[in-house]
Amino acid sequence: MQLRTRRLSLFTSLLLSVAAGACSGGHGRGDEPSAETTTEGASPTPQSTTLTIKGSDTMVILAQRWAEAFMAANPGTTLQVSGGGSGTGIAALINGTVDLADASRPMKDREKTQIRERRNGEAHEIPVALDALAVYVHDDNPVHSLTIPQLKQIFRGEVTNWNQVGGSDAAIVLYGRENNSGTYAYFKEHVLDDLDFAQEAQSLPGTAAVINAVSHDPGGVGYGGIAYAQGVHTVSVAAEGGQPIEPNMQNALDGSYPLSRFLYVYSVGQPSGLAQRYVEFMLSSAGQALVENVGYYPLPHEGAAEVPAPSGAAAPEAPAEPAQ
Repeated sequence: MQLRTRRLSLFTSLLLSVAAGACSGGHGRGDEPSAETTTEGASPTPQSTTLTIKGSDTMVILAQRWAEAFMAANPGTTLQVSGGGSGTGIAALINGTVDLADASRPMKDREKTQIRERRNGEAHEIPVALDALAVYVHDDNPVHSLTIPQLKQIFRGEVTNWNQVGGSDAAIVLYGRENNSGTYAYFKEHVLDDLDFAQEAQSLPGTAAVINAVSHDPGGVGYGGIAYAQGVHTVSVAAEGGQPIEPNMQNALDGSYPLSRFLYVYSVGQPSGLAQRYVEFMLSSAGQALVENVGYYPLPHEGAAEVPAPSGAAAPEAPAEPAQ
């Protein structure tokens, strides 16, 4: 199983779009101010604008860090960041209530069609970071590797005791994400082959909640972004017929970890204005340093030419630093 992504043209168009910019910018729309990230005490200027960003709970902490750093470097700007899930952010982008949507999965064809029909523009996809979608178990669980077929059986409810996969004689307790989550959708597609989760699986509102549940449940197992792996241990994952691969940066970059994925930002048309400047910052060395600081993996760049992008996608050139 490989990370699904476009090849060289995706990264080329990404860099060109950042430089050219055309359709989407800051429109000053507020969206759930109670969950926003803003500066306090900044003196507004005539050029001050607001950018609204909504979507992936997997990405929300990273998005907040980006927003805080961008606003600190660009006084007078206001970036409002909220989560709710990839599907929620994409729906808000379709409805025109946000400027950018964060997503931990690629946008679906039907969502792109809705963008075209309702917003009179094309969905513009920007990979901004790499993630190794991890499988978590309790620290005391002796299981340290699982195959994707085993994971499918576990989360389908066909394997219900840890002793069936090399562990102790204990019932397996399933924790997962809500169905508006991009992580839920990715796991369902790439692990369950788009079949349903077991009815016993408990749906939780974010990866942090999954981690918390597993960390307190010796029989628990859950999944989520690698940045949240605290108080639990991750298992190595093997594709069918393959060797167990640890979820780490090297294995995410070279695509050998079977659940590697990009994290995305979506706009309607190529970003322009404040949105363009924010995208430039996310892709800059400073923005990518925050990716690593939060616990995800920075995009491949020219300084790491020996590390190929997942699925053979060519590594993008390092983007220019944003104007401040």
